[in-house]
Amino acid sequence: MQRFQPLSTTAQMAFAQLLDAAHGAELSRTVADLPGTFGRKDVNGRLYWYFQYNDVSAKKRQVFVGPPNERVLALVGARKGGGSQQALRLLAQSAEAVGNAPMLNRHFKVVRRLADYGFFRAGAVLVGPHAFLAFGNMLGVRWQDGQRTQDGDFAHVGKAITIALPADIVIDAHVAIESLQMGLLPIEHADRGTGATYLDPRDPDFRIDFLTPPRRGGMTPHLPAPLGIRLQPLKFTEYLLQDVQPAAMFCGLGVAVANVPQPARYALHKLIVAGERPASRIVKSNRDIQQSAALLSLLKERAELQVDEAWQDLLRRGPDWVSRARRGRDALVKQAPKLDAQAWLKLPGKNSLTR
Repeated sequence: MQRFQPLSTTAQMAFAQLLDAAHGAELSRTVADLPGTFGRKDVNGRLYWYFQYNDVSAKKRQVFVGPPNERVLALVGARKGGGSQQALRLLAQSAEAVGNAPMLNRHFKVVRRLADYGFFRAGAVLVGPHAFLAFGNMLGVRWQDGQRTQDGDFAHVGKAITIALPADIVIDAHVAIESLQMGLLPIEHADRGTGATYLDPRDPDFRIDFLTPPRRGGMTPHLPAPLGIRLQPLKFTEYLLQDVQPAAMFCGLGVAVANVPQPARYALHKLIVAGERPASRIVKSNRDIQQSAALLSLLKERAELQVDEAWQDLLRRGPDWVSRARRGRDALVKQAPKLDAQAWLKLPGKNSLTR
């Protein structure tokens, strides 16, 4: 099976330019990039400028800027210029036109809003299929695994946005989601607390899941004081939070910089997850293996040492990890025999996963 197709040189250059521009915009944000507007007010016969915006509680605020002097007018002019956003939108549209895979618009709005609130700068990581989508653009390929989205021919991402967070993140994510006004509501738990998963009642398949590594308290969703939402502990998540890297997530609306896992860790984590899922989740397990096979096929050509290092780290984490890797890799060998996995990713004391 052909699991990926190289993008054209033009497409690869377009994405590289988009990523560089997105990084530059992150480092040089000005008043022109703020989500708000300037306005004038007549106060006792004198004209003053104010800046109006929505704060983290989604309430409208006004900040006094000053009288119309040279400095204030320069700020107003910069804001009218649109900052970097218009240029980024054009680059995003160009990248899509030449073959790079965009996010669905609705998903992008969520990721961009979380990015605007500093979510990814605080350590959050996209760990679901959207990360897999990003890897294709980052590695210069278009995935060809037989899966489809509603409106494109790139690898299927479904309708869920999955985000993993370290335990010490400090941000109010709940308010950020509310400010989107997209109808996303948190699921209520038995103790009447909310969080960990947000759904749209009009489209229950569209959801946002917030995950975190397990802690001593068990697998019950918990609410870190500074975060504003509950997190769902999930085994093996910590493996994805090491060696993360920034990625340009885009669609025709613009670009957002988000963290994604190291591709090798993502691919091997999919083997662990596939080995963990019960038989009733066979469809998702097969998708995990497909994504792992596609990434490993590519990384075996380009970054085999990176995969080897990530695999050795996985094996050092204990027998639970090894047993699930055994099951996941058995499935990988069946779906992707050309990977010659039995002679590649070895387990301690064995030359293959064959029992």
